[in-house]
Amino acid sequence: MRQKLYWLWLAMVIIAMPACGKETRLSRILERGELVVVTRNAPTTYFEGREGLAGLEFDMVEAFAKQLGVKVRYITKDNLSEMLTLLDKGEVDLAAAGLTRTQERKNRYLSSPTYQSVTQQVVCRRGGKRPNGIKGLTGVKLVVPAETSYAELLDKLKQSYPDLGWQTNTKLNTEELLERVWQKQLDCTVADSNIVDINRRYYPELSVQFNLSRPQPLAWLMPPDATSLSQAVNKWMKKFIKSQDFEDLQEEYYGYIEVFDYVDIRTFQRRIKQRLPKYIDIFKQAASKYSFDWTYLAAISYQESHWNRRAKSPTGVRGIMMLTLTTAKEMGVKSRLDANQSIFGGARYLDEIRKRLPKSIKEPDRDWITLAAYNIGMGHIWDARKLAREMDLNPDNWGDFQQVLPLLAQKKYYKKLKHGYARGREPVIYVQRVRDYQDILINTIMDKKKVSATR
Repeated sequence: MRQKLYWLWLAMVIIAMPACGKETRLSRILERGELVVVTRNAPTTYFEGREGLAGLEFDMVEAFAKQLGVKVRYITKDNLSEMLTLLDKGEVDLAAAGLTRTQERKNRYLSSPTYQSVTQQVVCRRGGKRPNGIKGLTGVKLVVPAETSYAELLDKLKQSYPDLGWQTNTKLNTEELLERVWQKQLDCTVADSNIVDINRRYYPELSVQFNLSRPQPLAWLMPPDATSLSQAVNKWMKKFIKSQDFEDLQEEYYGYIEVFDYVDIRTFQRRIKQRLPKYIDIFKQAASKYSFDWTYLAAISYQESHWNRRAKSPTGVRGIMMLTLTTAKEMGVKSRLDANQSIFGGARYLDEIRKRLPKSIKEPDRDWITLAAYNIGMGHIWDARKLAREMDLNPDNWGDFQQVLPLLAQKKYYKKLKHGYARGREPVIYVQRVRDYQDILINTIMDKKKVSATR
């Protein structure tokens, strides 16, 4: 209550300022009811997920705007140079894009308190060149995005290591360079530790060789004339980063990260014997009702929860089919921990996705594209179909379609698409893992039938 009174008082005082000839950036924001924010379309900042816009920076900005009582207008830019240009011109109120507060930026802009610390890391690929330290980077093809804190740090390090060499790229962002390393097109790159943690799930052969920096602060940046806004941001953020809401966001976006591992066949086969018998009849009933193969539903469920009806993630998904609360309500599921309700709810949801796809998609491609939509959201599926047609690929064929999905993470493609950035390689991996599980499950069942027939 005290905090609400504070913000009400602050708003009244600031709105009154223009009458005294003291209009401020914050007063203009309150008058127009809009906060203009520049960010970047990336998994650590701002992206369209399965159920709408998401990202740590997005959620924090929305929380701050809600406190002010205004809406947010987002401007997405591909690189740091474009973001800082908007700040220099005063065309945006703040930049919230996972930006390191370097000394140079601190001298040019106002900044928020630190809300997260990251470490710059040298990332290479297993099986390729793997330098053990800065001296080992000599002779390594090292590429970093232009005008970033990575390039700034390398410039400083070169004073002590004259033989240190690297290239800067004005077109590719950090995530895209990590993918190039994974594809063996580059030896190494530099990335912040939080970006590395997320992307190693999709590119498991990426290897952190060593830390290039000490922990560095992330902060929002504001134009130098935004004193009143800076004061409001600082007041809010100091409280927010100590709150449970912020702790929940950290857990949602980083606490549940698991490094991708290959299918553990032994564990899976053991669970086929120990866990599957409890739920096999439900899978068969739900599959029959919605015209799926029951092994398809069972494989999806194993990928989601390892057939644990009490499974729960910090992102809010729960149950044996790991449904979100929103999806569960839409599917009529009252208890996500009830295996019967969860399996039938998941099957119904998959069926609704499948029905939204064009009739031109035939089986089995229809099942795999349904799975991709289940993982990444329908908006990105429509974008990928559009991109496939532009590339003379068949959007109805999974073999062609899975070539297109990873391109949704490359800005030269996603900046032209309606739904923007997506972690496009994730649904490809997701579908492959479900297919692996289903294949193992079918073969296990077939082996059991053969054994029974010989007795």
